[in-house]
Amino acid sequence: MAGSSHGHTPAAWTGVTIAFIGFCVAGAFMVMDQPAGFWAGMVVVLLGGVVGAVMRAMGLGQPKELHQPHRTTGDREPARAEG
Repeated sequence: MAGSSHGHTPAAWTGVTIAFIGFCVAGAFMVMDQPAGFWAGMVVVLLGGVVGAVMRAMGLGQPKELHQPHRTTGDREPARAEG
């Protein structure tokens, strides 16, 4: 993971920050025994995922070609027998 820039994009940071805030809100309202506030926090968590996906679609995420798995010489696929 150190060799990749996994998650170091504006889309990732924004989505995770919004989801974290929603998680904190939901947790606080759970402790206060307020179901409506808990579910409102869960909506904010889902909103974080939606915002991150929309930002990635707008080009603020990691390019798709960077998602290819890295292969080393030991990771070669076995030869297929034809016939």
